[in-house]
Amino acid sequence: MHVTLVHVHVKPECIAAFIDATRINHAASVQESGNRRFDVLQNPGDPARFILYEAYASAADAAQHKQTPHYTAWRDAVAGMMAEPRVGEPMNGLFP
Repeated sequence: MHVTLVHVHVKPECIAAFIDATRINHAASVQESGNRRFDVLQNPGDPARFILYEAYASAADAAQHKQTPHYTAWRDAVAGMMAEPRVGEPMNGLFP
């Protein structure tokens, strides 16, 4: 399984808009055939920090995700909301 932890730091005034845009991307992403999990996590101590846990069956499925209309719409919508560039941390999913 191909997993990416996407670390996101948004501007405090953009938290609600980021969540709204990410909810739309999440709803479509979990429908992708190669998607195994797509969690959106918010830091309770710093609500402007998020982690997107994206698990795909393969690296090819993860790459295909980045070509979907919902991902590109999300990417463009949240670009100006970032307090700093988001960072994707690749991981190997061992279990389940």
